[in-house]
Formats: sequence, structure tokens, C-alpha cells
Amino acid sequence: MELREQERDISNIDPQECVHPEDDNGLMLVVRPSRVRPPFSVVLSTVLYCAEFITAAVLCSMYHKSEDGIWMGFTLAFMLVPAVLIQLALTFIHRDLGRDRPLVLFLHLLLLGPVIRCLEALVMYFRAGKEEEPYVTISRRISLKKGQGTPMEWEIGQSERNLAAHRNAFKRAAVIQAFLGSTPQLTLQLYATIQEKYILHLRLALMIITLISITYGALVCNILAIQIRYDDYKVRLRPAAYICLIVWRGLEIATRVTALVLFSTALTHWVILVGMLNLLFFFFLPWAEFWARKGSLAENIEKNFSKLGTTVVLCMFTLLYACINIFCWSAVQLDLTHRELIERQQRWARLALYYSLRFLENFLLITLWYFFKSDFYEYVCAPLLVVQLLVCYSLAILFMLLFYQFFHPCRRLFKYNVHDCLHCVCFRKRVTSPGSRRAKPSYSNAATMVLVAEDPVDTHNSQPLDPTSLLGEQETAILDDSLDAV
Repeated sequence: MELREQERDISNIDPQECVHPEDDNGLMLVVRPSRVRPPFSVVLSTVLYCAEFITAAVLCSMYHKSEDGIWMGFTLAFMLVPAVLIQLALTFIHRDLGRDRPLVLFLHLLLLGPVIRCLEALVMYFRAGKEEEPYVTISRRISLKKGQGTPMEWEIGQSERNLAAHRNAFKRAAVIQAFLGSTPQLTLQLYATIQEKYILHLRLALMIITLISITYGALVCNILAIQIRYDDYKVRLRPAAYICLIVWRGLEIATRVTALVLFSTALTHWVILVGMLNLLFFFFLPWAEFWARKGSLAENIEKNFSKLGTTVVLCMFTLLYACINIFCWSAVQLDLTHRELIERQQRWARLALYYSLRFLENFLLITLWYFFKSDFYEYVCAPLLVVQLLVCYSLAILFMLLFYQFFHPCRRLFKYNVHDCLHCVCFRKRVTSPGSRRAKPSYSNAATMVLVAEDPVDTHNSQPLDPTSLLGEQETAILDDSLDAV
């Protein structure tokens, strides 16, 4: 009752402008009317989907006129397969099969599902605030400012929750589009350009669009991973963090695709073996861990699904996970026993192992291309190209370390930073040698490569909350994100 009385006294307050003392339960209350953020991520995903689909369709018609049946067939396949999967994903997330929406389902059959969903989101946004919300919910998050955690509450209206559902759906659709459609499409068109020895303007436009789509999909993977692991915290990335992420992901993906394409031009049949080994390894890795843990399949993925249906969904999810890891780090690990299918604790050793082996693999692929390259590259400085690719991938790793060291939104929650890990690796022998002094504690609290696994925060009890005690808690499962982080 006392809480409700305080909410009535505090109204029309912008949390960015005013700060209120904490109440008796240790909560800082910020009550505001529902102000909905523009659905930029929904519009961007839709624009990328339409641009890639239309450009690929026009390119297919040009291949048909020039009687390039092989290029046309693969381009058409990489255009239609992700489009169909996106329709299924949007229908599944919004649960349209159990609702009477024949027009929406018909547009999904015409592969126009993202367009109608984007229009729905825009209509919701422009109508928000003009009518009284039938109900509101309370969103509790911990705001991190200058290393201090402050529990806060916001009122979330129905319009904002509906838009959050659209954002979640389009984020997952963007990942599907990026790694099941754009990555093979970019690889194919770059290979076709090298084999035909001339640059087609429409093909170049498609490669640029697909590279943007892949980078955006990888960026979404990072954002979703942060939101999953730090669900109790209000996550906001600064512009510098986005720039660092874009450079990191762009260099990583561009270098990886270039290495695969160059290798395929020299040893065409061997690249199939390389791709299949990568795909099978990352596909069966989560299942091997699942069998090693002797766990049971996650339940309640969908109430109407049988065991067979659940297994099919898990296989598709694992396939997407494998396709992501072929080209870049997925930023999340799968846990098939968990309902959300995502492992809540980051395995930093696996990340270091991934980038070490990927750097070695790229080096081997480029080296083999250098020794078996065709005469087409006689006017290209091959040693310089090899060095440039290796330097670009090294820069991608460098920007990754910079992100975790300085720009990660929850870096102050970490126990050790990147500086600590590098110092430990470089001076391990001297520290562990007999008679050596104990290493001094780190002076930095910027970022880390280690997280402590503790009990999750209970946000529903009535006990006083200590903001400082929340800084080392384990990440909770994913919830509907009410903020547009992308």
C-alpha cells in the first residue's frame, strides 16, 4: 500500500532528469508514462531483407538471360531458403497459427511477412500514447552508473511490450537472414566475380548488401548475448561500443569469407571438405555436450510440440548455431537442457581457443592458396595480400579485446579484466616459480575474461536490496527486452 501511494505522488518524471531517494525496500522508484522508442531495428531488418531479396532476384534474371544456370541456381537457393525460414520464424514467435489472421498468413506465404510485421510495428508506434493503456507492468532493472548499481522500476505499457515482441522477433530473423542466406550468398558472388574475371555492378551491390546484413546479424548476436547474461541490468551501449563492435565483426567476417573464397579458387573440391568439417563439428558439439551431461531435452519450447517436434526445432537451432560459427564467433553457447537453449555463463577459454584455431585455419587456407593459385593472380602481389588478410584478422581480435576492456556495458561487474588475463599469461612462469612474490591485485576494473557463478538475483522478494551485492551475481535467463538496444 505504501508503495502504491508513493507511485501516485511521483508522476510524469523523466528518469534521465530526476533522481529520487530510495524507498524502504531499497528500490529507487521512477514512474513515467509509457514513452515508446521508435522501432529502428525492425525497419533496418526489413530494409535489409527487401534490398537483398530484390537485388538477388534481379541478378537471377540477368544470370538467366546470360544462360549462367549454375550461378542462377545457387543465387536463387540462397535467396529463397532464408526467406522461407524467416516466415516460419516470425509465424512461430508471434504464434499466428492459433489466431484468426488470414491476411497476415497469406502475406507470409508470399514471403512478405517482414513487410507486414514492420507496418504493424510502425502503426503501434504512431498510435502509442494516444489512447489510455488498458494495463501496465513494472519492469525492474539495475542501472549501472560510475560502477554503482541502483535498482530502479519503470512502468511498461502494453504498446511498449508489443513493440518489444516485434523487436525480439526481428532480431532473430536478422540472425537467420545473415547466416543462412547472406553469408553463402556473399561467398558465392565473390567466387563468381573471381572466376569470371570481371566486376558486375549489380553483383557488387548484392555483395555490399550481404556484408552489411552479416555484420548487423553478428552485432545482434552480441547484443542478445549481453541481454541474456545481464538480464537484471539496464544495458545501454555507447556509440563507441557500437563502432568497436562493427569494426570487430566487419573485419572478422570479411577476412573469413575472403580466405574461404581464395582457397576455393585454388582447391575447389577441398573447400567442400573444409566447410563440411566446420559445419559438422559445430553442429554436433552442443549435442555431444548434451549427451556428456546426460541431460534431458528442454521442455515447454512450444506447448503443442511433441518430442519429435522439439527435436526438429533443436536441430534447426543447432544448424543456425553451426552456420554462425563457421564465419564468426557466435557470442553465445548452446545448452539444450535449458528452456531458453542458451548457456548463461560465458566460457572465456572457449572464446580464446576459437580465435586461436580460427587464426591458424585462415593462415593455412591462405598459405595453400598462395602455393596453388592460378595464373589469374599474376598481376596481384600475393605475399602482400596474405599479410593484409592476416593483419585484418589480427585487428578484428584487437578490437574484440578493446570492446571487453573498455566498451562492454557491464564491464564493471567483471572480476578480472583483459589486462589481468594477459598479465597472467605472460608472467605465469615467474609468478608460479619457487620464491616468487605474489602477484599484485589489478588496479583496473574495466573488463574481464572471468565471471563468478553465483545464485541469481531474486527480484520478487520483499527483502532490502543492496546494490553493491548485486555486482557479482549470476546472469538470469532471457526475458522480453523492453528497450531497443539495437
